[in-house]
Amino acid sequence: MNALANRKILMVIASNNFRDEEFQIPKKLFAEQGAQVTVASSKLRVSTGMRGMKVMPDVLLNKVKAEDYNAVVFVGGGGAAEYWDDPISLAIAQRSYNNQRIVAAICIAPIILANADLLVDKKATVFSTEVSQLEAKGAIYTGQDVERDGCIITGSGPQAAARFAQTVIQALQE
Repeated sequence: MNALANRKILMVIASNNFRDEEFQIPKKLFAEQGAQVTVASSKLRVSTGMRGMKVMPDVLLNKVKAEDYNAVVFVGGGGAAEYWDDPISLAIAQRSYNNQRIVAAICIAPIILANADLLVDKKATVFSTEVSQLEAKGAIYTGQDVERDGCIITGSGPQAAARFAQTVIQALQE
């Protein structure tokens, strides 16, 4: 099935300690639907996931043009905190949103969207340790595994990876 043929998805992983399942499961599901997946990171070297997965990014984050992608997905895991206040990540999230692209984040990565001021008065979810940060930036925390508010999709953690990916796929088909 090529429901996402001609669709381009940017997946942003931490330079170290991304969450393996939150990368691997969505990437597989996106590819199965025919999407072209590009992996970006802050360093162009092999990144190791929290559970040992090794991924070589395709492109440096500072070389990304947000408008080239139909969706941007920020992968969680402890390392994702490197992007919370990173001007490049915040700008990519903002430009994607302003161009009516899908902007998605899972685990602790929704803090990137919150810090980019994209979650004010929006329903969102996040890994339980970061609820207060999300709410402090004006988000309406729902506690759901996956939450969609318009073109913004958030997921709570690795157990939600497949549903998170399916929600992104569904949004790209609309």
